[in-house]
Amino acid sequence: QVQLVESGGGLVQAGGSLRLSCAASGSTSNIRDMGWYRQTPGNQREPVAEISSAGRTNYADSVKGRFTISRDNAKNTVDLQMNNLKPEDTAIYYCYVETWVAFTPTEGRGFRSWGQGTQVTVSS
Repeated sequence: QVQLVESGGGLVQAGGSLRLSCAASGSTSNIRDMGWYRQTPGNQREPVAEISSAGRTNYADSVKGRFTISRDNAKNTVDLQMNNLKPEDTAIYYCYVETWVAFTPTEGRGFRSWGQGTQVTVSS
């Protein structure tokens, strides 16, 4: 049982920056990957960035070079630094953590917990 609380969304002009933060609490001992998705009305939730427990990162092509994901394992937080924002970045951003759920002593699956979402609006 993991709970996620997001912060940092808001309204910014094109070219500006925002930093999103997500704090995990509860059963955090089995956290593996962490990351961010975003969603606009009428569209599916799409991946933005992820970071593994070892610190390896992946980014959507649309945000490469502009967004940076980071994590603090001691605090169980994951952040998304967003620079040079564009109007097309406007969306609700959701953080997630993936935890290992054991079905047997030797078998299990990764399970994603989601934050409540935070609105990012970029004006032209």
